[in-house]
Amino acid sequence: MRAILALIAGLAFAGAAAAHNCPNEMKAIDAKLGTKPQMSKADMDKVVALRKSGEDHHKAGKHSESMKDLGEAKKMLGI
Repeated sequence: MRAILALIAGLAFAGAAAAHNCPNEMKAIDAKLGTKPQMSKADMDKVVALRKSGEDHHKAGKHSESMKDLGEAKKMLGI
């Protein structure tokens, strides 16, 4: 029984930790954007839109969607 409770508590904390990783992902994207990466205007516009969408999802509590958008932006930036 204790093992089950420990597992449930661990999963709850893991979910909370993932939810709070969105700001770190945004910081990584912002840092890379600050280096003026060489990419087409269309790609840059998409990265910026994904970054904004990720932040909006984070603020709305939709952390899975946020991490998806931020992950795509990071992939486009090569990070």
